Amino acid sequence: MILVGENINIMSQTLGPAMKERQATLIQKMAQEEDKAGIDYLDLNIGPARKSGAELMPWLVQTVQEVSTKPLSLDTTNPDATEAGLKMCQSRALINSVSLQPERLEKILPLVTRYHSEVIGLLWGVEGMPRDVNERCMLTVDLVYKFNEMGVPNEDIWIDPIATPVSGEISQVKACLEFFQMLPQIAPGCKSIVGLSNVSNGTPAHLRPYLNRTYLVMLERYGLYSAIADALDPKLVQIARGQKPEIVSLIHKVMDGEAIDMASLGAEEAKYVKTVRVLTGEALYSHAWLEA
Repeated sequence: MILVGENINIMSQTLGPAMKERQATLIQKMAQEEDKAGIDYLDLNIGPARKSGAELMPWLVQTVQEVSTKPLSLDTTNPDATEAGLKMCQSRALINSVSLQPERLEKILPLVTRYHSEVIGLLWGVEGMPRDVNERCMLTVDLVYKFNEMGVPNEDIWIDPIATPVSGEISQVKACLEFFQMLPQIAPGCKSIVGLSNVSNGTPAHLRPYLNRTYLVMLERYGLYSAIADALDPKLVQIARGQKPEIVSLIHKVMDGEAIDMASLGAEEAKYVKTVRVLTGEALYSHAWLEA
């Protein structure tokens, strides 16, 4: 499992102000912590950054590269900021991301070929969010076709079907699971990626890790290649690195509908069982799902 660290983000209460004020120390400390955690890519998320993105992104790239040699994911909707950052990258970058919205395609796709980068294809269509697995498949075919037309091979395309909060429509949460089973047939050679923490958005902070870890295992079973995730959750990283086989096995058993003797489980194991049931729609989501 390839992990892309999500922690260098303009929305952070500490790193956001540090970016705006060009204070490198806190940002470099976070990059080093992500490195230490064993993350494969560092995502640099500056948001839309409409006014100063073309100055902020290259500064951020340079700041991080002073303390880390990990490849970077450049995360912004500002194409000028993306290109300015690509010019500074010392290794092959990942552009996060390109959707089927015409203005995104027209401005970002040429950068993929010009800088020989990899790219995340976000399954957000002209009409917005896909409603189900079928729309995700159709958007994938359209997106890959347009990428191929520009000379981008499937091997450089990472498809993101857009994970959604479990507190919303459970059908959308399940659609991602179905989608990853189908992706190899509809877009052979393409990689897959998901913004993992989206599934736990809006849930209490102390409960979010169980949703993130459990969904990671469920998605990986169906072929997930990569996740943009919290690098500071050591148990999540351990699961991604195959160091928690007992938890993975338990989650798979629940997915397969095996009867689980809850009385035989420890408190931690029971939480994963309950979380699978929420993520599959077997149990209704509430903020108290672990106490149910």
